[in-house]
Amino acid sequence: MSDVAIQIIARGPRAEAEAAAAALDADPATEALTYSILEEDEANGLWRIDAFPTEPPERAAIEAVLGRFPALQVATELLADADWLALSLSGLPPVRAGRFFVYGAHDRGLAPPNTVNLRIEAGAAFGTGHHGTTVGCLAAFDGLLKARSFPRVLDVGCGTGVLAIAAARTGSRFAMGTDIDPISVRIANENARLNAAGARFVRAAGLTAAAVRATRPYDLVFANILAPPLVALAQDIGRALAPGGFAILSGLLRSQQRRVLAAYVSRGFRLERRLHRDAWATLVLRRP
Repeated sequence: MSDVAIQIIARGPRAEAEAAAAALDADPATEALTYSILEEDEANGLWRIDAFPTEPPERAAIEAVLGRFPALQVATELLADADWLALSLSGLPPVRAGRFFVYGAHDRGLAPPNTVNLRIEAGAAFGTGHHGTTVGCLAAFDGLLKARSFPRVLDVGCGTGVLAIAAARTGSRFAMGTDIDPISVRIANENARLNAAGARFVRAAGLTAAAVRATRPYDLVFANILAPPLVALAQDIGRALAPGGFAILSGLLRSQQRRVLAAYVSRGFRLERRLHRDAWATLVLRRP
């Protein structure tokens, strides 16, 4: 861990910011990077990337990637010594996505009586519900639930477990999440207990693990990861789904959705809906 915490900020036009974010996603040296991308000034078309490197090599890799985009203005700021995860989570408001209300311990008294209330504690895992991709997945799921139920659900790259927990809390008899990170698996199982949800989480890579194969086919597969692995998993997700099953895909920028969609359409999937939030896209696909 770096002795001095820093934040790297890049500002510029949307197309340049999205291209830089995609480059950060694709670079192996920044695959574990924590960053965000958002619209900072709508009137002037200004977008912003905030990146938080934890090691000097990661910082160097970020600066090298951002340096390939001359339209971005890049600055580095020192962060005071603090528990930034705790501070950031304590300052986040609850999130409403359709019937779902996602909150942390600091907002437990604000949960409405007429929503599906999900208490999610992030720890070191991704997916509090505030990120545009997680909100997109919950909103897409809410829309699907208006027409049908999903008895068997799989969440690939589960993070905090919020999506599988949402499924378990809305009637799915079987809801399982997988992640390659053992810390995420532990946190997801803790969140399932907090929510009295019958979801379980296991450590697994992709959809070829024995635990995933043994419980397929699924009526719905969530995959809120990154664009390159979404493309790579198109065939495996198709095999894991029951005929007529749905896939909700996110973790991709709007600029990446055409590439991801093409990988699934070529395998027979049909696009049912797409949702956009900030720079992020969520795709709802159906297996024929």
